[in-house]
Amino acid sequence: MSDKALAAQLKREVERRRTFGIISHPDAGKTTLTEKLLLFGGAIHMAGSIKAKKAARHATSDWMTIEKERGISVTSSVMKFEYDGYEVNLLDTPGHQDFSEDTYRVLTAVDSALMVIDSVKGVETQTKKLMDVCRMRDTPIMTFINKLDRDGRTPFELLDDIEQSLSIECAPMTWPIGMGKLFQGVFDLRNNLIRFFDAQGGKSTRPKEAVVVKGIDDPTLDEHLGAQAAAELRTEIELLEGAGYPFDEKRYLSGEQTPVFFGSAVNNFGVRELLEAFLRHAPAPMPRKAETREVSPLEEQFSGVVFKIQANMDPAHRDRIAFLRVCSGRFNRGMKARHQRTGKDMLLHNAIIFMAQDRAGVEEAWPGDIIGIPNHGALRIGDTLCGKEPLRFLGIPHFAPENFRRVVLKNPFKAKQLDKGLSQLTEEGAIQLFRPASGRDLVLGAVGVLQFDVIAARLAAEYDVDVLLEPMGIAAVRWIDSDDKDAFARLEREYASSMVTDADGHPAMTFASEWRLEKAVEDWPQVRFLTAREV
Repeated sequence: MSDKALAAQLKREVERRRTFGIISHPDAGKTTLTEKLLLFGGAIHMAGSIKAKKAARHATSDWMTIEKERGISVTSSVMKFEYDGYEVNLLDTPGHQDFSEDTYRVLTAVDSALMVIDSVKGVETQTKKLMDVCRMRDTPIMTFINKLDRDGRTPFELLDDIEQSLSIECAPMTWPIGMGKLFQGVFDLRNNLIRFFDAQGGKSTRPKEAVVVKGIDDPTLDEHLGAQAAAELRTEIELLEGAGYPFDEKRYLSGEQTPVFFGSAVNNFGVRELLEAFLRHAPAPMPRKAETREVSPLEEQFSGVVFKIQANMDPAHRDRIAFLRVCSGRFNRGMKARHQRTGKDMLLHNAIIFMAQDRAGVEEAWPGDIIGIPNHGALRIGDTLCGKEPLRFLGIPHFAPENFRRVVLKNPFKAKQLDKGLSQLTEEGAIQLFRPASGRDLVLGAVGVLQFDVIAARLAAEYDVDVLLEPMGIAAVRWIDSDDKDAFARLEREYASSMVTDADGHPAMTFASEWRLEKAVEDWPQVRFLTAREV
């Protein structure tokens, strides 16, 4: 293929790709919405397939037993499907705050996000935290207000809640007609359409009955909705036109405005409108910042960044799958790529692509695609694979953990298995391992305490190692850095018993209380006490 033809194909493939993450507080309906989007894309053929496949594949895993018992997802999923000529890469993320570290890193690999809000509860705590992460990167966000078939807060209250809690403009694209038992459907504000609600539509991708109206004053509106509902709708639309924000694509793409859709994911209502608007307005793969320059997806040189590691997807082979976002150029099976951190070439002959919960070999991939690279520990989160030009992509964070446990090995003869298990499982980044500068205790740190249950269960199931994880007198840990080498050395000497190193060898310091942390920050202005570091 000529360079000109390759450039034209690269441009076409980039323009038709959409890579996004779904974010929400737990129980807002994120997994259900994901399922319906896959249903439209033909990646699954009946509602419930995601749960059925997940349960079947992991039925013998103690780790997934925890997942089923707690009723939550503990890891992100990557799903690829095609719809209306677009290639869609959908990244579903854990909603539970104890697994937010995984979610934060996934959001570095997407070009936009879809936020799900529960119409009964409105904006919740975890949604605010995830929004803060999106705002760090000015990620464009569309919003789906879910569960309109239940009695909840009024549409105006919900919009006000989003604007006040998340500091973002709301631009309604559809508007609900009634709510709960009185929910009749939605009014498509841009196309002057009424789409009627069908509570039996959950397993179908067929479009619901749509009635075209010629503006809100069309007299046929009363016939279709009833006089009272039509009058209420007219009043609400008038208020909206006076006080609401019209959709502005530039403000959406810059993260200043969120288009809002209303519906019921469990009944598959409002999902088609959301998906089609998303594909039309969401950004294609965008340039990404590297250490030396910005990398365009249209560059012919292949490059990609590892944003997630999953250990033991195949327990029999102790493999680790590195999830890699293709940033530029074309990936071909069997190609060589330079591993930036080691300077060595890697042969990428067995990469996989994710189709819902299944895996398949991939022959080629383009910017925006997510591919999995099986390896035995060579790749880490934050690693860049590229061509001849050395590149290192930025912006994949490690956050300082907030909870800590001492690792106590029940059988001392299994120290090697413990070391191997902790080394491999902490590569995933959800839990962090710290080794004290003095003493032999191993310290685990996590954003959420549920991570400790997960790692103990996985050590037992995957490495045959039983451990106790005991609480410790640590309130906080901070990575430390300084341009003043003398001050740094004095700090290390003075607080030797508080010094630790993380799994990558970065120095850090533990604190028994928030007061001690604040005092150290005050007493050592030459030293930076970091709550996050880039991988």
